[in-house]
Formats: sequence, C-alpha cells, structure tokens
Amino acid sequence: MSPSATLISILLVPLASAAVIALFMRRRGTMAATVSVAAALFVAWNSLVLAYGGHRLNLSFEWLRLGDFALSIGFKFDDLAALMLSIVGVVGLCVHVFSLGYMSDDQAKARFFGGLSIFMFSMLGIVFADNLFMMFVFWELVGFSSYLLINHWHERQSAADASKKAFITNRVGDFGFLLGIVMCYWANGTVDLSALAEQKDAGSLVFSTAIPLLLFCGAVGKSAQLPLQVWLPDAMEGPTPVSALIHAATMVAAGIYMLCRINVLMVPDALTVIMWVGTATALYAALCAIVQSDIKKVLAYSTLSQLGYMVAAFGLGSTVITHGEGEHAHQMVLAAGVGAAMFHLTTHAFFKALMFLGSGSVIHGCHHEQDIFKMGGLAKKMPLTFITFTIGVLAIAGFPFLSGFYSKDAILHLAQEKNTAVFVLLVLTAVITSFYMVRMWKLVFLGTPRSEHTEHAHEGGFALTAPLVILGVLSVAGGWTTHEGGD
Repeated sequence: MSPSATLISILLVPLASAAVIALFMRRRGTMAATVSVAAALFVAWNSLVLAYGGHRLNLSFEWLRLGDFALSIGFKFDDLAALMLSIVGVVGLCVHVFSLGYMSDDQAKARFFGGLSIFMFSMLGIVFADNLFMMFVFWELVGFSSYLLINHWHERQSAADASKKAFITNRVGDFGFLLGIVMCYWANGTVDLSALAEQKDAGSLVFSTAIPLLLFCGAVGKSAQLPLQVWLPDAMEGPTPVSALIHAATMVAAGIYMLCRINVLMVPDALTVIMWVGTATALYAALCAIVQSDIKKVLAYSTLSQLGYMVAAFGLGSTVITHGEGEHAHQMVLAAGVGAAMFHLTTHAFFKALMFLGSGSVIHGCHHEQDIFKMGGLAKKMPLTFITFTIGVLAIAGFPFLSGFYSKDAILHLAQEKNTAVFVLLVLTAVITSFYMVRMWKLVFLGTPRSEHTEHAHEGGFALTAPLVILGVLSVAGGWTTHEGGD
C-alpha cells in the first residue's frame, strides 16, 4: 500500500472492527476479541512501519461547505504525529492482548472489545487531525468511548456514577475548547494547523491570550488538570485494561498532544498560566496518592501528577521572540518545552501502562482484591509481575538509566533554567512520588500475605504476562535517545 492508503487504513480498520462486532458478534465474545486484537495488531504494525519508514505527508478532503465556509477532513502526519501514533499503536496492542486474559470470563466481552476498537479509532483521529474542527470531533468521540468503557460493569452503581462524572466533567473543559476554536477561526480565518503555522511565519497570525487559554480548557478536562481532575480517580471503576489504555497512556495524553499541536498560538501570559496549573496539579496529586489504599487509585493520582509534569514542561520550555517595534510589536513563542513534554509523555506511557497492567495482574491473581494493605508477599507468588512492576516503579522514581530518569531530568532541567520556584516544587513532587511508589511496592510484594486471597495468589497466563515483558523492556530502554527539548 502507498503511505496515504496505509494512513487511512490505520484509522478505518478499528472502526470496521467495532462495526463488525456491534452488528454480528454481540453474543460471540471470543470471536469479537479475536477481531479486535487483529485490528490492534494491524494498527500497531503499520504504525511502526509508517512512523519509522520516513513517510511524512498531508492529506485533506473537503467534507462540508456552506458558502465561503468549508470544513475539511485532513491528515497531518509529521514527526509529532509519528511519535504519538507509535505510542497509541504499541500500548494499544499490549492492552488488547492483556485483555484476552483479564476479561476471559466476562459475560459482556464482545461489548468490551467493541469499545476498545471504537476508542482506538477515536484516538487515532486526534493523532491524524490537521485542523481543530476535526480534532474536536474525535475529541468528543474519545469522551464517548471512555464513557462506554468506564461504564462496562454498569450493574455496579459506582461504575455508572464514575462514567457519568467523567463524561460531564470533560464536557465542561470541552466547552472552553470549542469556544477557543471559534475564536481562533474568527481571529485568523482558519483552524488548519499548517495554515496557522504559515501565518505565524508570515507575521500575520493574530495572537491573543484568550485563544490558547480557551483551547487549554480542553486539555484541563481531558488530561485531568486542576480544577477538573476529579473524574480520573473515580474512573478506576472501569476494568483495569481500560485504566491502562485510557487513563495512563493515550486518552489523558491527548491533552498534552493537543497543546503541542497548537504551540504556534501560544503567548507568554498563557504559558505562565499553563505552567502553574501543571505544577500545582503535579504536587497536589502526589500528596493525594500518599493516602490511597486502592492500588489503582494510587496509580491514578500518580498519573495526574505526571500529567502535571508534562503540562508544566510545556509552559516552561518557551523562548519569547519580539517582532517589530512600538505599536506594531508582537511576540511569538517558540515552545522548546514541546520536546520535554512529549519525551515524558512517551516514557510515561510505557511505565505507567506497565504498572496499570501489573496491578491488573495482581488483582487477577488475588481474586480481585485491590487494597494494598491486604496484600503482601507477592514477590514469590508472582515473580514475573514482581520483576516488571519493579521496573515500572524504578522508572517513575527516576532511577538512573531507566526511561523516566531521562524524561524527568529534561523537565527538571527546563525548570531550573526558567523558574526556580517551579523547579523546587517539581523536585519536591519527585521526592513524594518516589516515597508513595516504593511504599506501595513494598506493601504489595514484600513481607507476608495479609489476606486469604493473597495467600492463594498466582501468576496469570501468557496473555497477562507477555504485555508486561514488552512494556518492561520499553520502560527500561524508552529513554535511550537523544533529547534536545531543553536546548
């Protein structure tokens, strides 16, 4: 296939998978799982081929025209999209395979895998979107699919409430996102990302503090930043593979990816707000994680904290350039923090997905026990889970030569150069992160079993352990690359 045909097929195959499952396989869970995993394998393989084959392209098709106003469906596949595509493809495949074992006895397995496929389609649409209107459409589809997956066990009142809370909270942020899109079109006559970049280069882009801050509202909701962070911990009511895919590696990272896409619109005042929102979220969530007893909620607050790191990095890594003089002077921002934010997004996707799936392995082995104070002694009973989970803990703690060490160091280096107060708060957050992660690791894996379920814990099968090994390797080697985001 040509690169353009490959790109389009990567987007449409998960949609076709979801349609086939919904129409013909609602009562055939095993067959539905096979179709969904095959689609994820197709996406992962072709994503890597497209991303690392050197192919970069732009495609655009007019979708709707009303007089002079036109809406397009466009594909912008550059280096940033290639990186995000690789993350979504690889982590998505690992979660699909893990789900084969974790959800094997679920009565609604077909609905679950159909939801995974529609989520993959929605997330890939965000990655490929070349304009803000198209991104918003897929942005809402991601919210809808996350609602379905969090609400998978809808017979539980807590799961039903959590899904509604996530959906409504995200709509608050998305209203600001939509207003930002409208204002951007009104001010610049386009929301096409490439056209906005060309206008910036030509010096004709209209800069406004309101536009990037309104667009940032979308990231505040999707990436669960203060004050819209309330939905993410409750979303742990969904199946653990959902937590790994949506709430660790992909959906919550969409807000960071969107910020990096719109960096041409940024102005210094907006970046300052973004920087402090990210820093406050990082510290607040780390403090909340200390007092959690549910293994998944510890990881949820940890995710909030690391997302705050990424948002702070984006706000920190900026160079302000002034063009013109007097009344005609205007400022442009080169967001060097894009590199640091995306670097940490990448490494975090690997080690946090590893720990969420590792927690799923623990929960599965302990017969759905999630209280870390009722665990203990699992290192001997579940050795492979213990080893891979340990790698994840060391990576997020910033242990030398693991992936998290390099990406967190890049952010702290930016903070040290740009803002001493933010640097101190992020260092404090890093110390707290190491404390609560090591505490959780010790309570779960060391000592003696503290409940009957833990006494009879056992390692899962190949479907549960193979993704842990793959993500464990990526959590070690994911940072072994040249990074220049702080330069």
